[in-house]
Amino acid sequence: MSHDAPEGLRYTKNHEWARIEGDVATVGITDFAQAALGDIVFSELPEAGTALKKDEPFGIVESVKSVSDLYAPLTGEALESNGGLEGDPGLINRKPYEAWMVKVRIADPSEADALLDADGYRKFCEEA
Repeated sequence: MSHDAPEGLRYTKNHEWARIEGDVATVGITDFAQAALGDIVFSELPEAGTALKKDEPFGIVESVKSVSDLYAPLTGEALESNGGLEGDPGLINRKPYEAWMVKVRIADPSEADALLDADGYRKFCEEA
């Protein structure tokens, strides 16, 4: 199983990543998650203005094997979803760290302190 985890991102134990820039987090799923899911055929993402709550589902991703909830790494408001995934959901498999799912205006920046860094996430995946 792949444990690719780029530096500079923050990670959840639910296998989401967040790129935090100021008060905006760009969120997607990790290489580990896409590999476990298999070929992704569909994603359901929140509309702009949707409130997201840390550790609660904000959408789904469907693969040929299963349907999985996506969990918000941070509390905030959805600013934008990646419409490009509708036409090409397989991009999540091919480039999981480019195929972002939602951009979130962060309500409480201190929540990011609880997220794993790249080393912590890799260790978590190895122990899973």
